[in-house]
Amino acid sequence: MSMEEIKSNPSSRKHGDDILPNIHKVASPPKQTLFQDFKHNFNETFFSDDPFAKFKNQTVSRKFVLGLQSVFPIFDWGRGYNLKSFKGDLIAGLTIASLCIPQDIAYAKLAHLEPQYGLYTSFVAPLVYAFMGSSRDIAIGPVAVVSLLLGTLLSDEIKDTKSPEYLRLTFTATFFAGITQMALGLLRLGFLIDFLSHAAIVGFMGGAAITISLQQLKGLLGVKDFTTKTDIISVMRSVFSAAHHGWNWETIVIAVSFLAFLLTTKYIAKKNKKLFWVAAISPMICVIVSTFCVYITRADNKGVAIVRHIKKGVNPASASEIYFSGNYFTAGIRIGLISGMVALTEAVAIGRTFAAMKDYSIDGNREMVALGTMNVIGSMTSCYVATGSFSRSAVNYMAGCKTAVSNIVMSFVLLLTLLLITPLFKYTPNAVLASIIIAAVLNLIDIKAAILLWKIDKFDFLACMGAFFGVVFHSVEIGLLIAVAISFAKILLQVTRPRTVVLGKLSGTTVYRNILQYPKAEQIPGMLIVRVDSAIYFSNSNYIKERILKWLTDEEILRTSSEYPSIQYLIVEMSPVTDIDTSGIHAFEDLLKSLKKRDVQLLVANPGPIVIEKLHASKISDLIGEDKIFLTVGDAVATFGPKGADL
Repeated sequence: MSMEEIKSNPSSRKHGDDILPNIHKVASPPKQTLFQDFKHNFNETFFSDDPFAKFKNQTVSRKFVLGLQSVFPIFDWGRGYNLKSFKGDLIAGLTIASLCIPQDIAYAKLAHLEPQYGLYTSFVAPLVYAFMGSSRDIAIGPVAVVSLLLGTLLSDEIKDTKSPEYLRLTFTATFFAGITQMALGLLRLGFLIDFLSHAAIVGFMGGAAITISLQQLKGLLGVKDFTTKTDIISVMRSVFSAAHHGWNWETIVIAVSFLAFLLTTKYIAKKNKKLFWVAAISPMICVIVSTFCVYITRADNKGVAIVRHIKKGVNPASASEIYFSGNYFTAGIRIGLISGMVALTEAVAIGRTFAAMKDYSIDGNREMVALGTMNVIGSMTSCYVATGSFSRSAVNYMAGCKTAVSNIVMSFVLLLTLLLITPLFKYTPNAVLASIIIAAVLNLIDIKAAILLWKIDKFDFLACMGAFFGVVFHSVEIGLLIAVAISFAKILLQVTRPRTVVLGKLSGTTVYRNILQYPKAEQIPGMLIVRVDSAIYFSNSNYIKERILKWLTDEEILRTSSEYPSIQYLIVEMSPVTDIDTSGIHAFEDLLKSLKKRDVQLLVANPGPIVIEKLHASKISDLIGEDKIFLTVGDAVATFGPKGADL
């Protein structure tokens, strides 16, 4: 029976003129031209934050100032900078400098570089970021995971890590890492890093922490002949094969003693937040004390490996060392792309974490441009890939930093270190550096997060474990590949297999909810109400059609064996359906044909503006019937359902 027949024939109306609820038609959105539609979608995708709004109705000079502040945020917040803020930044900068100096020396070894390159990186990179970055708390420099990743990928290309080619490839990879990060920011493609899920990152970081710690067994045990592979089996085989002749007991005593000290200070700082500085300065204390002990005992003559020479002076220029052609050019691009994306993911995650803690916002695309510029300039000044360090950022936050000036303070301390005191690190034992790295990366193993993943989402836990075991049992790049693959697999699974649920009416209301979530929700006699919880695209349209028909078949079997009448109407609740493409339209046509054979009528409830517009444009609304498209499920039930069903 059509809507016109219902309206014209009072006897056919279920509740009489005086109590029939008002039935509102589904409105179509205002017509837009192709250009307007494209412009809207383009802006929503790339400029959802409307970055140009502040430039509207401004003078040319004011636009220039605003543009300068957009590129260099320091000119914005710097206007209100005062002595009180500087005091906090000075203390924070000195504190993170005491932490970063020993870490930089250690992390450079992870990348198979001379120690000074870690110090070079913590001098230049934080300076650039302080002028261009939008985070107040992030501390910039080399980090363990990126150093290991870079060292692994570079050594796969060039086995001789002491060769000039290895160093040149390092600078090349750093340059293209920066170019990758800048491009993502300038092209407003920052959303791409969100494809690496939190679960995959947790697993990848945990696996990297285990791998990094295993790599430190060389320095911890004093093993000279050590494998270049990173998987756990190769490392443990190398360790135990050297057990009878390759371990050095003096080295083991030094390493275990200082590792115990570092872990104790971390425990103290964790228990009492006010004593955060104890853990922050403990690596420097370890370096000073161990260096002095080795010097006076000449333990280096007894097999204890030491740093030996660290080149004195500021960063030499390296722009001419970057490969722009030749055999290693494509390798530099590939390694730069991978390390740049990992570094970017880590930095943005850290920046967002501390921004949320202090209740301010950071511009993701601006961060990418800042990090990219920092690494491009770094590649030309003998630095390797730098990013935000979680351990140093946490110390920076706890020390009371106010702005990015803390990075500038740290940078100047590094400058003084390079100019004056690098020769003093000559007798620093490698065992202490190994202990510092192990103590630093243990925080990357987040067992609580893994347990939470298991409780919340088993697929997320699978992604986490896949990335973890990929790193531990094969390599960092394979672990990263597994993390990305599982993240994409989850997206594809959710897109291609969306949820469809049967709805029932909550007693005494006009609310319709999932009958699995609300078992007491009552189904309407003669009707089946199905909700589609996804946009309908070519990748899922056939599945959705088949799933709806299966619901219909299953419900008909159940109702045949009960007192419920057979199904005459199928209501598809479409409020979660944000869009539909041509494949979805064809799927609806096929659904209508299948329903016609079963003598079941299709009713549509609450299609969104894009969906209703496409239903009209394709004329599928004529096939369904304009009188069978409703604003709510309640309206559809009130019109076609049994008497009293909508009450």
